[in-house]
Amino acid sequence: MQRWLGRAALVTGASSGIGAAVAYQLQDHGVNVVAVARRADKIEEAVAKTKQEAKSRGRYHETKAKPGKLHAKKCDVSKEEDILALFKWIKETLGGVDILVNNAGIARDTGLTAAPTEDWKMQLDLNVLGLSICTREAVQNMRARGVDDGHIIHMSSVAGHSVTLPESAMYSATKFAVLALAEGLRKDFVEHKSNMKVTCVSPGVVKTEIWNSLPKYNTEEFRKMPGLYAEDIADTILYALGTPPHVQIHEIIIKPVGEIL
Repeated sequence: MQRWLGRAALVTGASSGIGAAVAYQLQDHGVNVVAVARRADKIEEAVAKTKQEAKSRGRYHETKAKPGKLHAKKCDVSKEEDILALFKWIKETLGGVDILVNNAGIARDTGLTAAPTEDWKMQLDLNVLGLSICTREAVQNMRARGVDDGHIIHMSSVAGHSVTLPESAMYSATKFAVLALAEGLRKDFVEHKSNMKVTCVSPGVVKTEIWNSLPKYNTEEFRKMPGLYAEDIADTILYALGTPPHVQIHEIIIKPVGEIL
């Protein structure tokens, strides 16, 4: 992680769970982090809480790096105008970003034969279009600055490899799309003879707030099932970021031992 010292990262969906864990780990490794969410006032509290929870599980280790700065910013990643305004601020304030973690995402417990169109659109706008717009803006900014070693992280899911729950088929469709977008981006970098990297992370069950939007699975029985923690996914992302320049972790699936979904 030495080469990222003093550089900048954008982490979306940073007001809870995985996004908050990635934000504190990058900051602790000396990266200046722009952490965004629809509720900017929740970000610093979430980052501190997630860090404390990792400590309580014995999963937090101090680093020797001087901590980077944390910039908590409001941005609804499902709205292009919010994304463009955010990147304008980043360019004017920090010059740009060198790491993008496309973590923001939403799931809805809706099927394909009776769901409201709005529930489908909400997932597509955030999980697919928002991710794509953030990626476009980040890559264009890097190229304009002559940055050729940037790293884009896409957050997919095991649901992007197999439709296991019929009521979440649209969510699965968005995560299948993320896999395709990661491979398309890799080929774009190859075509441009670029050394930039893209990594697609597909977690299994992670104990985060996303399950609050899926009432059928937000139960005591479900909470007793094997699951990962936010810091497990953050560790995976830092592993990918820490690889040598010639190594690209293009896709990685991470599941808890004993996962039954």
